[in-house]
Amino acid sequence: MTQLALQDHIKEILNFIADDLESPQSGPEQVKKSKGDGPVETQIHHSVSEIHAALRLNDGFNIDQMVSEYRALRASVVKQWVARKQPMADTDINDLTRFHEAIDQSIAESVSEYTHLIDHSRNLFLGILGHDLRNPIGAAAMAGEMLQRIALPDTRQMKLASHIVDATHRGIQILNDLLDITRLAFGTDIPIVRAPMDMGHLGTQLVEEMRSLAKGRTIEIDIVGHTEGAWDKARMGQVFSNLIGNAIQYSFPDSTIFVTVGQTPDGIVISVHNEGSPIAADKLLTIFEALTRGQLPQADEQGSSHLGLGLYITKKIVTAHNGDMDVASDKSGTTFTVRLPSK
Repeated sequence: MTQLALQDHIKEILNFIADDLESPQSGPEQVKKSKGDGPVETQIHHSVSEIHAALRLNDGFNIDQMVSEYRALRASVVKQWVARKQPMADTDINDLTRFHEAIDQSIAESVSEYTHLIDHSRNLFLGILGHDLRNPIGAAAMAGEMLQRIALPDTRQMKLASHIVDATHRGIQILNDLLDITRLAFGTDIPIVRAPMDMGHLGTQLVEEMRSLAKGRTIEIDIVGHTEGAWDKARMGQVFSNLIGNAIQYSFPDSTIFVTVGQTPDGIVISVHNEGSPIAADKLLTIFEALTRGQLPQADEQGSSHLGLGLYITKKIVTAHNGDMDVASDKSGTTFTVRLPSK
């Protein structure tokens, strides 16, 4: 922004500060202000700071840049005050303290309004993703499934219907991932709802579902011990789907993927092993970060719909269950291991 544009709201803020300096303030009022709560007499200041936050958000400022404005304003005023080169009056220290309090109060109000507006924008974005996009994708998926039911096997119509169903299901999965990643980006943890369930039974269901997408790979599952507990079934389904899907994507053709769900003294352990090229040591350090993808086999690179969110979201789901997750990779293949308490 130009210098003139940056100055467009300084006058209102300085007017508030001047009014605050000229108003009486008791000890309890000073303590209250130090906690970010201005006295009733300075209620006009709230609207000034809130308007400033809204203007800066509309101008494309991030919150750090907005706070930097206040730092620059504080430094400029203090510099002007020091440049007077006049003997210090008895009231100067108190006035300087009041000035800093007023600046801090204005910052607190601006930051509060800025984050409120960002939260509102986040909720709108999530609403659009969750409703306005999910409905048409779901309608297309239902249409594809209806076509599958009426089409003759081994016909072009059946193949096209299958492509529609597969594409819409991928679209819904991407949408779910984007919803989760948006929540996490705005500091909201992935919500979980615990209920009694059998993790081994869930793993078996997901393996059956993923076999249709295995592209010639074999998927085996082994259940060891008692695997009952209290977890979020839908979220743990995401964990299985993401880990098995990742194993399919990065394993050798015609290889076998091994899924294990086993009992531990405190809960369960889930492991997914695939035979494929080892992951480089530097990639292992960032593999659970968002938008991180390994090197795909050449045949799978073209047209891939993966965004590099699966492992990041999986890790967050595991963490939300108070569990932990790690990965090991060498010439024998790659194994992702999830450990969860039973409740």
